[in-house]
Amino acid sequence: MKVSVVILNWNGRDFLRQYLPALVKYSNLPEVEVVVADNGSTDNSREVVEKEFPSVRYLQLKENYGFAEGYNQALAQIEAEYYLLLNSDVEVTKNWLEPLIEMMDANVSIGACQPKILQTKKPEYFEYAGAAGGFIDRFGYPFCRGRLLDVVEKDEGQYNESGEIFWGTGACLMVRSSVWKELEGLDAHFWAHMEEIDLCWRMKNRGYKVYYNHQSRVHHVGGGSLSYGNPRKIYLNFRNNLFLLYKNLPSQLLFPVLFSRMVLDGAAALQFLATGQVAAFRKVFTAHVAFYRHLPFLRKQRKELRGNDIATKHPQIYRGSLVWNYYFRGKKKFNELNWKP
Repeated sequence: MKVSVVILNWNGRDFLRQYLPALVKYSNLPEVEVVVADNGSTDNSREVVEKEFPSVRYLQLKENYGFAEGYNQALAQIEAEYYLLLNSDVEVTKNWLEPLIEMMDANVSIGACQPKILQTKKPEYFEYAGAAGGFIDRFGYPFCRGRLLDVVEKDEGQYNESGEIFWGTGACLMVRSSVWKELEGLDAHFWAHMEEIDLCWRMKNRGYKVYYNHQSRVHHVGGGSLSYGNPRKIYLNFRNNLFLLYKNLPSQLLFPVLFSRMVLDGAAALQFLATGQVAAFRKVFTAHVAFYRHLPFLRKQRKELRGNDIATKHPQIYRGSLVWNYYFRGKKKFNELNWKP
């Protein structure tokens, strides 16, 4: 099989009914299959897929493993040259798949690539979770071409240039299966959120590249599993960001960056408290407690990873501070950073 397009589904029956028709129609290519891997759903997703979409392969997992381990479990049962990780709330468009395949075929150093991600409700705007490709700043804050913090840009063709990025979104990410297996997939300890950034960072440390392809376009609803602002999502984002930094930073940057990030997290927690978001304040605290609790295992991971590093300096990491530029210098768009990755 050339490509397996794999949707990790959890109680997404309505999304499947809505978005599988376009996916089946526009993925009807030789050596391409569509797979729904069910992550312990309690709705009737299986009945819907098997009855209404007979060409789609249904893979039943034993339980809800979370996003990261769910994909690990599913892809271990699938053989293909390329895996395409796709959220159930993504609507694909005509000729969405071909540019991604062509990009991967043309350059074996590319470990993963993503398309242009636009909103479903406002298709003229980029979507929060991936936009036109992901980056991080020196303190580990993720952002995208087309999205800085909570501000998303209108797509006016300003990012119609394919090129190397730091991370690709798990909402729609094509991964070379050999690289996936070499890196042993996603880190299950993340459960969900930022696990794709961790995967891409590990790829880049091994010498592979991650790309954005503007010729491929999809639309994403977003927040399908956990809505933006959900306390659980806040906890995972803060905890997983510390996991991400500890695992992947080069040795000379580990302490200064991690210390700075913890100070910034403390400031964010106080901001939550000042605005009456007590649950969010508590989640930042519990996220840090969880990080310290995981340190023995993280140390082991870090030691193993550093022994396989090929590259540690990446031009796609913004050396400035996203928070400083956004809040104190008023820079709300990617191009306003005056930075060429």
